Amino acid sequence: MKISRLLSIGIVTLGLTFTVKILEAAESANWSLRPADLAIVRQPQATPPAQREHRQKQIDLARPEQYNLTTYPVIDANETHWRKTLWATALLEPQQPYVANALTEILDLTDRPDLSNAQIRTVQMAMQIGTQLFLSNPQFYAGIGDRFQKTVKRTPYPEWAGMALSALVQGGLDQEIAKVQLEKTKIRFNSLNSADLKVALADIADQINPPPTPPLRDLLNWQILPQQTHLYVLCRPDPSVLCRAVIKDRQGNFVRESSRPNAPIWSVPLLTRSLHGLRWHLTRGNTPQGIYRIEGTMPRSEKPYFGAYGQFPLVKVFLPFESGVKSFIPTQSTNFIQNLQNYQTLLPPSWRAYTPIEQAYWAGKLGRSLIRVHGSGEFPSFFANNSRFPQSAGWNPAIGCLSVKELYNDDGSLKEADMPKILQALSVAGGGQIEGYMVVSQVGGNSQKPISVEEIETAIGTKK
Repeated sequence: MKISRLLSIGIVTLGLTFTVKILEAAESANWSLRPADLAIVRQPQATPPAQREHRQKQIDLARPEQYNLTTYPVIDANETHWRKTLWATALLEPQQPYVANALTEILDLTDRPDLSNAQIRTVQMAMQIGTQLFLSNPQFYAGIGDRFQKTVKRTPYPEWAGMALSALVQGGLDQEIAKVQLEKTKIRFNSLNSADLKVALADIADQINPPPTPPLRDLLNWQILPQQTHLYVLCRPDPSVLCRAVIKDRQGNFVRESSRPNAPIWSVPLLTRSLHGLRWHLTRGNTPQGIYRIEGTMPRSEKPYFGAYGQFPLVKVFLPFESGVKSFIPTQSTNFIQNLQNYQTLLPPSWRAYTPIEQAYWAGKLGRSLIRVHGSGEFPSFFANNSRFPQSAGWNPAIGCLSVKELYNDDGSLKEADMPKILQALSVAGGGQIEGYMVVSQVGGNSQKPISVEEIETAIGTKK
């Protein structure tokens, strides 16, 4: 049974509900920004009393009795219970034995070949949250690591074998042991020809032996298509380090802070870290590297999306293979982008053999979708694991999207937000239209500092 087909439910929003879908692209190609999109509204949900109430609901969902597998066995009737409890676990990251015991017991089910669709979804979520907890405290959650080892060796589901091995490698598994397990896993599932597993194992191989990054200058000076806005999101390999976004307008010029001579390049920080710490090819994983199509925004909604996405419109970006896009390559047929060689031609020659920049292509082919650029109305301390990443304080994690800083005062009024800056800059660069391409790439080795404007200026040749 192919797990990925069973998991094509809506994206899970952060701190609001559990199956709310981000709106699909509208049919209209009018991708202009409206004045109302930038209007600032006081948000009662951002006040301390509302925040305390919101957090208490998650605490109630993570009480010790909620993890009792005798009361709540992993059966179809208890799917909603476990979805809510596991989501609260992700938000709170409790360091409690009853949490560890419940997760390890659920992960024992990865051996079972006879799981129902609902059971598969529950175990899949336990794998996601289990990865997060294991990476947060490998010693306390060593039992989860043991279950991942067992999953790699015994599960009949190739996707789970790849997911478990990926978590172990991220958790510091010895490289020689990882190489042996990599080869054994390939052999064990060779006859199944699983695309999910092939991508996972190729990604693990890249983690063990990272390929050298091509020149950043070539990427920044390249045009995917003429007369298209380019949004570049430049990151470090460590997803907890902030990325920097810069924009090139339709004429191929980088947007600058002002029109004065020698004005610095316009930029804002972004975060691509997944709440769960999952790799890019997995549902709810880190934002994949590569090329995305930008087509408009998701307008403010009447629905309660504030906590998950903040009060401003989201920028809609589309992966190759993703439905809803009007035209990934306006000059080509719809099927053009579904060929890897064609995708590679959109890159500068020096980048076409660099496999990490293909992540967006493979993520789209495996079914990832609905990645957006958005803010967040949740207060940063709502996510317990934010305290583990002080280098990105003020930015909330996402589950695949690119997170923009958005902070509020105690009265619910906006204190700081970068989303309006991004929307305005994209609109100006696009001649009034929010349309073009986004390119996400990791550069600069293992530095724990965000890429600087000076590094970017040097790469494009404006600073010697």
